[in-house]
Amino acid sequence: MLPKWFNDWNKANPTNVFGPAIAIGIVGSAVFVAALVVTWGNPLQTESMQTGPRGTGMSVPEYNVSRLAEDPTIAGYSSSPPVVPGPDAVRAGDVIENAEPLLADLTPENYERVVNAMRTWVGINVLFNGEENYQTVVARRMIQMTQNLNENWASHVNVNGNAGVNCYTCHRGEAVPSDIWFNVTPVNENVGGWAAVQNRATSMSSSTSLPSSALEVYLTDYDSQVNVHDLESRVAGVPGIDEDVATIQKTEMTYSLMNYFSNSLGVNCVFCHNSRAFYDPAQVTPQWSTALLGRQMVIELNQEYLIPLGEVYPPERLGPIFADAPKVGCRTCHKGYQKPLQGMNMVADWPELATTGAPVYE
Repeated sequence: MLPKWFNDWNKANPTNVFGPAIAIGIVGSAVFVAALVVTWGNPLQTESMQTGPRGTGMSVPEYNVSRLAEDPTIAGYSSSPPVVPGPDAVRAGDVIENAEPLLADLTPENYERVVNAMRTWVGINVLFNGEENYQTVVARRMIQMTQNLNENWASHVNVNGNAGVNCYTCHRGEAVPSDIWFNVTPVNENVGGWAAVQNRATSMSSSTSLPSSALEVYLTDYDSQVNVHDLESRVAGVPGIDEDVATIQKTEMTYSLMNYFSNSLGVNCVFCHNSRAFYDPAQVTPQWSTALLGRQMVIELNQEYLIPLGEVYPPERLGPIFADAPKVGCRTCHKGYQKPLQGMNMVADWPELATTGAPVYE
């Protein structure tokens, strides 16, 4: 116990002993954080990638912690170099029972190498085991699709270096790739017209009130025109009847598509557009043409390869609303990065998937 005189003196002379302690703690913490920033670097520091003329604000800033971080799915990728066939090499189709016809001309060593890699990439261990099922049929079509991408769409998949694609580009070890999509409209069956496809937060609209039909139209229809508005104040034609008339509804659907593009690649508008003239194709960045070509590529993939497989898939693999086939979009490959798998070369070890012709071994 303290003396009475001491207690009486404390009551007569109250002092806030916590204030100085808190102040010292705050100052000490600030000094500690400053020391970490100096020694370890600022975690919120950004790096801007210039996409247009200097001084126009056309740049894509990105936090270094994100820019320098490796795509976590890269660690799950496995690859092996091809076995260069000798002059007397035999065909896999001649020595392997029930060999997959598309790969039958490979040597047995390369056949097993490609099939085992595909099983790992898509997470299906029974692929091409002699049983003819829907997975075999789909895998066969996917091989053709991959060869087509590498052979005929190099101007998109190799625009920033030799990258190409293989099964892992989309699947990342899963039987069903992430970021596929199904038809969801109308999202409101109680109304008709334009109100039936918007003002509902869906994954197709990136949880906005924008139309959920953008991918259904712009990523499956060869003739669909992506436009925002007309520069003229009065344009001949009737909105909703004349297809070429740019309406506010088309504007909103275009915004929905552009929002999807941005989220798919982790970029902003000026990655492709000049912010002073969004409407002028003569003032866009080189990435604009890459994106335009990519949209046409995706339309072909959906129309020629994926939508027809709706007749092959079992019911549990079809869309939950309209039982439609799964389809791809930009995010299916990019998954939030400007370059899928950050530009990794996916065909260097796999010439069998780079062309519909005879593979070129080096």
